[in-house]
Amino acid sequence: MEETIQSKYPLLEQIQLPGDLRAMPLEQLPEVCRELRDDIIHEVSVNPGHFASSLGVVELTVALHYVYDTPYDRIVWDVGHQAYGHKILTGRRKAFCTNRHLHGIKPFPSPAESEYDAFTAGHASNSISAALGMAVAARAKGETRRHVVAVIGDGSMSGGLAYEGLNNAADVPNDMLIILNDNDMSIDRPVGGMNNLLHRFQTSSIYNRWRDRAARKLMSLGWLNENRKNSILRFNNSLKSMITHQQNIFEGMNIRYFGPSDGHDVIELVRTLRIIKDMRGPKLLHIHTVKGKGFEPAEKGGPLWHAPGKFDPLTGALIKGDDKGLPPKFQDVFGHTLLELARGNDRIVGVTPAMPTGCSMNIMMEALPDRAYDVGIAEGHAVTFSAGMAKDGLLPFCNIYSSFAQRAYDNLIHDVCLSRLHVVLCLDRAGLVGEDGPTHHGAFDLAFLRPIPGLTIASPMDEHELRHLMFTAQLRDTGPFVIRYPRGRGSQPDWCCPMQEIPIGRGRCLKEGTDVALLSIGPLGVAAQEAIRQAEVERPGLSVAHYDMRFLRPLDERLLTEVAARFKRIVTLEDGVRTGGLGSAVLEWMADHGAAPRVIRLGLPDQFVEHGTVAELHRICGIDVEGIKRAIML
Repeated sequence: MEETIQSKYPLLEQIQLPGDLRAMPLEQLPEVCRELRDDIIHEVSVNPGHFASSLGVVELTVALHYVYDTPYDRIVWDVGHQAYGHKILTGRRKAFCTNRHLHGIKPFPSPAESEYDAFTAGHASNSISAALGMAVAARAKGETRRHVVAVIGDGSMSGGLAYEGLNNAADVPNDMLIILNDNDMSIDRPVGGMNNLLHRFQTSSIYNRWRDRAARKLMSLGWLNENRKNSILRFNNSLKSMITHQQNIFEGMNIRYFGPSDGHDVIELVRTLRIIKDMRGPKLLHIHTVKGKGFEPAEKGGPLWHAPGKFDPLTGALIKGDDKGLPPKFQDVFGHTLLELARGNDRIVGVTPAMPTGCSMNIMMEALPDRAYDVGIAEGHAVTFSAGMAKDGLLPFCNIYSSFAQRAYDNLIHDVCLSRLHVVLCLDRAGLVGEDGPTHHGAFDLAFLRPIPGLTIASPMDEHELRHLMFTAQLRDTGPFVIRYPRGRGSQPDWCCPMQEIPIGRGRCLKEGTDVALLSIGPLGVAAQEAIRQAEVERPGLSVAHYDMRFLRPLDERLLTEVAARFKRIVTLEDGVRTGGLGSAVLEWMADHGAAPRVIRLGLPDQFVEHGTVAELHRICGIDVEGIKRAIML
């Protein structure tokens, strides 16, 4: 097997660390890129993960590690699904088959895994800010040899944090390089022969040596200071804009702009990086790439190939399991139900920050395109945008992944809840999401939302309850209303039930009992039902009551009063952190009302949960059927 690998990837096999890559002749790099791209294609075809983004930056990845002295030099990746090639070149090729597996390679860059991973990269748009911090730290410590590079793109420039970082980078002394990986984002594509000529001129080593010498001479004579330097830069940028009939935000901020360059010409990328590497001041290199480059189905397939699952590496045919008879995914129930509600209520609009397919809002977008909005990777804006529409009479259903909603916390409090606006915030991927790991687990939403005054927080146990809650949320103005549900399939194949109103703040008794009361919220209630059945079989005479709380806020006080009066043992169950969630709410209520039952809280531990399948992680956290059964039988 080893001989087969060596014959298939003779150059890649020689690269254990980036130092091995840097020892190779420049002319071998195109072949290194071919082998690296082929290795990613064949590995991800059988071990699913993020795919097209990493294929698009193969040449850039090779060029960066060839030119820069990593890990001393810092490469900060934005949205870590671009970084598979980076992982393979930095000592993790043999372990890459464990990517996203329990105890295996982490799904995104993590400094805890490798010194080559300069910064955690799960959410988007943070690379410029983090890299600027590193560049300022290097300058403060006198580390004049250290270079810092931020790689941003694949939609991340739509996030507001990227512009906050740019604004600061233009003002704080630093020498960092920003690489904008433009794979058909919203930034206009400069075209024309004059633009290409200016790019060649700007990256000319002769021009830049002359430019730097002239600047140093003028400064030594006292004829050039920082203000005059900035004025000259602005004049230079204005002249370039006039000649090319192009303008860009970066030059307007006095960040030296180079590009656009072909992001798939590794030789040219190395040449450009070498020239601009030691230039003083903030710089931006704009490259054009093709997402999915080198694998035709991914180049043409759009969002489908962002994370396609298993596929045939030769034909590109997706390998699907047999879904016949299985319950639907919660996201699909949301998408179909939203369209159904929107057709009956012309005030309803949909909002999503760059995840229309992932959350199934594409269903409404296709049927009612004028009433659904993809706002890009901009969660805070999505919430405030929704608030503005609600203020003037529309009813927004704003769908954000739970983990990403953390970025919109202030917007929710300040722009929605303070004014008690009728925004329905649907949190997809709530709880443990599986192989994407701790950057994507929706672990904290119950705890961080619960203290906000006037906010209704609900979680459906199954698809029927999701439909009922969505119907309830739009029926009358209840103020801000949160519905959170997990990734993956539910438990009801016959999901399309008639919708009915649920009294807000009311739970339901699913099973009567006399010994133990189990209070669950969300789809873990299905596992709780099986755990109760097994516990009562294994311990004859045991009688367990089961309550589906439905609402974390407002709590069903009538239900809790009944439970407090009847039971000395209570088990709470939630797919979120134990600290601050349902279990904490029940304990607080009991203490406030003078009740003192024994309460066992099941939920996520006080630590970041690693990656693995959802079933594996539920078992580790003790919230699978076996873990729930143990708690019942204590």
